[in-house]
Amino acid sequence: MTNVIWIMVAVLGTFTVGYMGYSRYLSRFVELDDERETPAHKYEDGQEYVPSKKPVLLGHHFSSIAGGAPIVGPITAGAIWGWVPAMLWIAIGNPLMGAVHDFISLSSSIRHEGRSIGYIVGQYVGERGKNLLLWFAFLTIILVVAVFALVVGIVFNAFPQVTTASTIYVLLALAFGVYLYQLNGPFVPGTVLFVAGVFAGVWVGIQYPFALFELAEGSHPAGTFVLFSGSTGSWVPGAAALGGNAAGWVPIVMVYAGIASALPVWVLLQPRDYLSSFLLYTGVGGGVLAVIVGTILGTSSQPLVIDSSIGVFEGFWGIEAAGLFPLFPLLFITIACGTISGFHSLVSSGTTSKQLNKESDARLIGYGGMLGEGLLGALALSTLAVAGFAGDAAAGGIGGALPNFATGGGIILTSFGIPQAIGSVFMALVLVSFLLTSTDTAVRLGRYMMEEIVGMDDGMTVSGLSGGIGAAARGRYTNPVIQIGIAYVLVISGQWQTLWGLFGGANQLLAALALLTATVWLANWDESKQLVSTGVPMAIMVTITVLGLTWVALYNNLYVNLIQGGAGTLGAQLSSAAQMILGLALIYIALSLVRIGVGNLRSVRSGEAPAAEPSDD
Repeated sequence: MTNVIWIMVAVLGTFTVGYMGYSRYLSRFVELDDERETPAHKYEDGQEYVPSKKPVLLGHHFSSIAGGAPIVGPITAGAIWGWVPAMLWIAIGNPLMGAVHDFISLSSSIRHEGRSIGYIVGQYVGERGKNLLLWFAFLTIILVVAVFALVVGIVFNAFPQVTTASTIYVLLALAFGVYLYQLNGPFVPGTVLFVAGVFAGVWVGIQYPFALFELAEGSHPAGTFVLFSGSTGSWVPGAAALGGNAAGWVPIVMVYAGIASALPVWVLLQPRDYLSSFLLYTGVGGGVLAVIVGTILGTSSQPLVIDSSIGVFEGFWGIEAAGLFPLFPLLFITIACGTISGFHSLVSSGTTSKQLNKESDARLIGYGGMLGEGLLGALALSTLAVAGFAGDAAAGGIGGALPNFATGGGIILTSFGIPQAIGSVFMALVLVSFLLTSTDTAVRLGRYMMEEIVGMDDGMTVSGLSGGIGAAARGRYTNPVIQIGIAYVLVISGQWQTLWGLFGGANQLLAALALLTATVWLANWDESKQLVSTGVPMAIMVTITVLGLTWVALYNNLYVNLIQGGAGTLGAQLSSAAQMILGLALIYIALSLVRIGVGNLRSVRSGEAPAAEPSDD
């Protein structure tokens, strides 16, 4: 049987070459210069623009981009089409496309005062292009919030130990923010103290699990404190599809994300992401190292080989249980984060660029951060390979993704002598820490998008509590309510399979538009700049994602769910109709923007339009 270590060898090999060679070339290509003042210093305000130490910002960036998608996506794809196609898409696509996308998005933003990719494209193709991209990004963010909150609810339901540990982790982050920024406590001792507290929270969670409702089938771990003891929460919206306990956690997670998104970055975002980065580094780095140690020394509880239930290659249509799932284009939108993700461009140009201390930090944080997420995707695929597939691939992957990542990760960590029960809870906490950071960062980014769409007219307040509809749409306190309200409606139908496909397609298409924005910037900056590094990945992703979203909208939602009756309840039917309309709208917006962008490129390269300086505003 094949050892799991070969998945890691392939990925580490291509990632090393990419970082040592390609990222160095790209750094010279965009002319990173530490003498140039970054937006974080130029506009420092203690609220959004805050210069950050490289390890702190790397922690924020990595925590924000690495949500549940690089875990669920590779496991789902590996189960449906086999582990080799999934591995190759991560190993090759990440350093040539995803890491380039993240690095260029960050670099272009710091040259445009920390503005978003929507603002940047507007500089060169006009107001209509800017608004199209911002609306596309805003709609995609709503899907991100819906999907990530859903997965957190499912994780909390399966592992009530993680609910307690996550609560402790958030409280510690709030305390660390006060310690670091208000009390000016020493950085290193504070790091040691609070990181130790986060890891101690795992032990506390195992001892004192917490749940909202009883389970309709089965029972929680012994000793679990159930808030509504004796009730299964069947009255909670979405309980029929998700179960009362999981459905109950979804709105709580969304409300948390809305509140966290409105706070200054120093209060929760920066300290929490920095603390969680130690969880993430330990989970990803420890998992990768455990595969190597367990394979070479044989110290794991069972041989780290690829289980017979996971095929090498299951064919173009995948396993029979999945139904009609063509490898092209669906593999490439099923594995979004982990290879290339448009959401990362919003993080890079939304929060990270406003905190970058010096330009040279962009190489490690932008390019290197994406490689780190690729390692997470490879680790997720390895957990599937070790544990075997425990779930229904046709259900969209979440039924198998969670138990595989936690169970398989627990098996892998036995290589270090860690009991599997503790290792599984720890890996589940790693998953939740990814999700929580990404969810409230997404809501904050959605507010940024709407601020640029609406602008600030006379009478509008920053809070959004007065000044009319426009003020409410962009307000710090009102905009999150709009986002989480729409996201919640999408979640409660329980249509996980189509919601995940729509999220993946929209996310990947946003990546194509971010690459289009970068290509337009480079072309307008200097007529001699080569456009291959961004232009070729853009063309590939536009083709893949338009076809993928068309399949999801017209086949999965219109034909299977609405015409054939796959959506059995009124809520599911409404959700399917909404997803179909949203998918078609995203395709229209994207193709319109591509047409405008390509027109600009042709004009510039033919000499019809003047080239702009990279920092022009």
